[in-house]
Amino acid sequence: MQTLEALTRDARALANGDIVLSAPETEVARQMQICNACRYCEGFCAVFPAMTRRLEFGKADIHFLANLCHNCGACLHACQYAPPHEFAVNVPQAMAQVRGQTYADYAWPPALGRLYQRNGLTLSLALVAALTLFLVLGAALQGGGLGALWGADLQGNFYSLFPHNLLVGLFAPVFLFVVLALALGVRGFWKDVKPATGGADVSAPAAAEATHDVLRLKYLDGGHGEGCHNEDDAYTLKRRRAHHLTFYGFMLCFAATSVATVYHYVFGWQAPYELPSIPKLLGAVGGVMLVLGTARLWQLRRARHPLHGDAAQKPMDLGFIALLFLVAASGLALWLVRITPPALPALALVLCLHLGAVMALFATLPYGKFAHGVFRTAALLRHATERRQPSPIGLGSD
Repeated sequence: MQTLEALTRDARALANGDIVLSAPETEVARQMQICNACRYCEGFCAVFPAMTRRLEFGKADIHFLANLCHNCGACLHACQYAPPHEFAVNVPQAMAQVRGQTYADYAWPPALGRLYQRNGLTLSLALVAALTLFLVLGAALQGGGLGALWGADLQGNFYSLFPHNLLVGLFAPVFLFVVLALALGVRGFWKDVKPATGGADVSAPAAAEATHDVLRLKYLDGGHGEGCHNEDDAYTLKRRRAHHLTFYGFMLCFAATSVATVYHYVFGWQAPYELPSIPKLLGAVGGVMLVLGTARLWQLRRARHPLHGDAAQKPMDLGFIALLFLVAASGLALWLVRITPPALPALALVLCLHLGAVMALFATLPYGKFAHGVFRTAALLRHATERRQPSPIGLGSD
């Protein structure tokens, strides 16, 4: 078997044309060479079947494989070459470091790519506080000061404090920028990895398979249906369930906002909406799911095995979780205090907190953990397409 020094030298030689691999990419290439010789983890997830179709690992291949990895930790605990072995194979950690790099490299506009390294818990909470204070001061100046704001009678209509057109003017441009930034970022990623994954266009069966894998979070099952590893090295499905609660809770809340938009502009039915209206039903169920899911993700993220993932990205992960939790919790609180007679004096302040949290979430979406879902979906689409193509020179397990 090759020595560690030889493997490292070979990995560094695997430049993609004139493009030299970064240190994290070089480390992934080195580890994939070792894994390709071993193949013990071949059936664990999408990474290893895709790996076996390659003899060399250029930049695009590494970016593709890194975004296929779901960081379940199964391969780390099964690997005979994991630390403290001299080969020091830690695929989840190496892949996580490259994923963080890809988000920054493909960020649009490119100058904002550094925000991925700075978008941590402290920044997220500070942004919520600053935006909330901005809204409080703005509302106070319009309504006679902070004294008038405390105990303000909104009569169940939040638009009396912040007019509908004002909210649309604040949120619509940010939302459109988020969509544009994420779309252009993943477009660059797709353009680079498509030739490295056979170059074929996505077929309907491949799209259906990838959609199924995304919606079920298939690769958070540890490769055998028992789930991911956590701090005690035991398998658990807690991460998968928490991700499901968070993802589907977020989607239900987004659906509630979308239906409310249709109500307002198509039917002329203005908010607020109450149960059993569709927007309120979707929002209430989604909000509860989002609170439960993010609270569980926070706990699991803080308790994960120290060799799992990239420690440098932990503040970014926790910041995103905190923002989602604040949006959901403040939204539910806003509804509860409004329907509880008499309405609490702090109703207007709770509204400012909720809107501040939503604005902070929107502002950080293109440069935070949210991007990993977009890039991972693109990688799974390319994987489902690639595995339907003939394997190069007979390699691969698909």
